[in-house]
Amino acid sequence: MELDKDLQARQEARRLAKAAGCAQQQLAQMEQSKLDAIVEAVAKAFYGAAHELADMAVRETGFGNTEDKITKNQFASRTVAEAVRGMKTVGVLKELPGEKLWEVGVPVGVIAAIVPSTNPTSTVCYKAIIALKSGNAIVFSPHPKAISCTLRAVQVVAQAAEQAGAPKGSVACLTIPSLDGCRELMGNEHISLILATGGPGMVRAAYSSGKPAIGVGAGNGPAYIHNSADVGSAMACILRSKTFDNGTVCASEQSIIVEKGMEEQVRAHGKRLGFYFMDTAEAGKLAKLLFQPNGALNPQIVGRSAQTLAQMAGFSVPAGTKILVAREQEAGPTRPYSMEKLCPVLAFFIMDSEDAVLEKAIEVLRHEGSGHTFAMHCRDEAVVRRFALRIPVSRFLVNTPAALGGIGATTALFPALTLGCGAVGGGSTSNNISPLDLINIRRVAWGQGEAPQKTETVDSALVELLTQKILERLG
Repeated sequence: MELDKDLQARQEARRLAKAAGCAQQQLAQMEQSKLDAIVEAVAKAFYGAAHELADMAVRETGFGNTEDKITKNQFASRTVAEAVRGMKTVGVLKELPGEKLWEVGVPVGVIAAIVPSTNPTSTVCYKAIIALKSGNAIVFSPHPKAISCTLRAVQVVAQAAEQAGAPKGSVACLTIPSLDGCRELMGNEHISLILATGGPGMVRAAYSSGKPAIGVGAGNGPAYIHNSADVGSAMACILRSKTFDNGTVCASEQSIIVEKGMEEQVRAHGKRLGFYFMDTAEAGKLAKLLFQPNGALNPQIVGRSAQTLAQMAGFSVPAGTKILVAREQEAGPTRPYSMEKLCPVLAFFIMDSEDAVLEKAIEVLRHEGSGHTFAMHCRDEAVVRRFALRIPVSRFLVNTPAALGGIGATTALFPALTLGCGAVGGGSTSNNISPLDLINIRRVAWGQGEAPQKTETVDSALVELLTQKILERLG
């Protein structure tokens, strides 16, 4: 008898979650040095497969480009492994003799990890490293459009982990692309935490599953070029960021905001670098392509090059065009350029004053992107401080490409491919998710000073009476 696909997917989710639960019990007994050796083996194997996996991802999804996906894979393996090297996550993490307090790291258990189609291989390595480093098992749920490359990535990780001493089942992946299977996994009794990276629907499902979850919000970060900035450097940063893997990193800039006096400089530097400032008719044609009638981002435009997008929209651009830019002034559901666009397309806001820039940036983020990322190019620290105290984001980046700075590649932030958006963004944490987000802290606390003494005679008499009654009942 041929079983229903969704039923098979649910059964597989149950089986893998149970096996992961058994494996995690063994991981939980391992010392830090053993977990560290497993992580190093995973990072080395994945780094060696970076080219193969990048090519698979581009061919299967059509998103981004192979060169930058190689960089992502190398970042998710070598850079993340370097960042966690020496980090204590299990056992006694801290002893505070003066306070008579110990802090003990305890793994959360089995993690259900949702993998997005935009980063289908690098996400696997990154999440596996931070899970294994903290003594957790992990079961992946791949995106249906990226199942082959995700399965291959998990295979590389699982094989390396097991050869280094991880129990079989520590790293696993659903093989049947099914929403029912994913839901079964997230709600399974053996799952302790959901690590959700993906679209808003999937993140909402994770938070409504009844399990603790770490999810991400939409990225829609504006980039403010202040009048103190080196405009050429700022535009070069935005170019590097917005074209990185054809704009598929959620931390990448989605708009440029400047004061009126900066407009001509920005346009001049931009044109030299390959920014194409669309006219009203061209911007209108592209706007119709960016989003579907129901308001959802059109998946056909995700991770496509500027040249391809212009061709799809029905207009031509000069050779060497790398980013398409549309003039915009408002933010809202009827303004497609004010929203997250996972491709090399930017909105261009021109405001009357610094105050107006600040309010516009807040308006854009409140419409979409609260809690995520804001970029600023500025050499006046007082202005940076002023904006940092007002802008509702978790990552406020200064003089760096936002896509790379947000994930910790060009900043001191923890190198991560899951970026928390905090309460303002509907999330449980504002961190770049690290192994320390995947453990609980057990605190061992000694009493301080002498125990309180009895002060009331009636208390002593009451205790004696109760003692007598208990002895009578036992007697």
